[in-house]
Amino acid sequence: MSDGRRRPEVSIVLPAYDERESLPALLDELASELAGAPFSYEVIVVDDGSRDGTAEIADEAAARDPRVRALHLARNSGQSAAFAVGFRHARGEIVVTLDADGQNPPAEIPRLVAAVRGGADVAAGYRATRRDSWWRRLQSRIANRIRNLLTHETIRDTGCSLKAFRAEFARDLPAFDGMHRFLPTLCRILGATTVVEVPVAHRPRRAGRSKYGMANRALRGLFDLLAVRWMQRRWLPPRRLVLRGPGEGEHGR
Repeated sequence: MSDGRRRPEVSIVLPAYDERESLPALLDELASELAGAPFSYEVIVVDDGSRDGTAEIADEAAARDPRVRALHLARNSGQSAAFAVGFRHARGEIVVTLDADGQNPPAEIPRLVAAVRGGADVAAGYRATRRDSWWRRLQSRIANRIRNLLTHETIRDTGCSLKAFRAEFARDLPAFDGMHRFLPTLCRILGATTVVEVPVAHRPRRAGRSKYGMANRALRGLFDLLAVRWMQRRWLPPRRLVLRGPGEGEHGR
């Protein structure tokens, strides 16, 4: 495990918006489940402009445990913004994403990290048995099929927050509202060649209610999808704009 001073091997990015009821138990569970993990880690709690005391809980956790870092957005900016900030501050070689609602068990994290260590660029969790309402499951299933159809992907559960990927991709991801719903596809655009899917457990929310809900997702999701499709065809990622050797840009004109 990391002592908070040495560079950790894994960075767990955890957006939290008004999660006072869920965050303490989740942080305790992370510490317990990863106590014997074969890697050092840090937990980056990104408070997304909470007003219910979540910020204070994150700060208290960071004061108690050097593996926990608390970042605070000045105002509520959405889950994608919170992830983007977390990615920018991640120190590990592997980045793991996790929701603060506790529905994805932290015990699954070592399996995803092992998949990336084993050669995958991205390990995307998919909820083998979802513990959500039938209406939420139906919406997700429809959105997932449309997303895969237009992006030519085969990711079976893009809505599952539990993912792991190499930090080099996390740091180059284009930041836009809705970005978090397309992480495997965006990593492919950046050059990821191996994306694996890992079945993970899912459980009912233990406290509070969803803050990043389904309202207005359909229309916004369509615009996001069209933007990602455009990027697949037209965007020039920074890693593609690299010269082969010294002076390549000065000669041969």
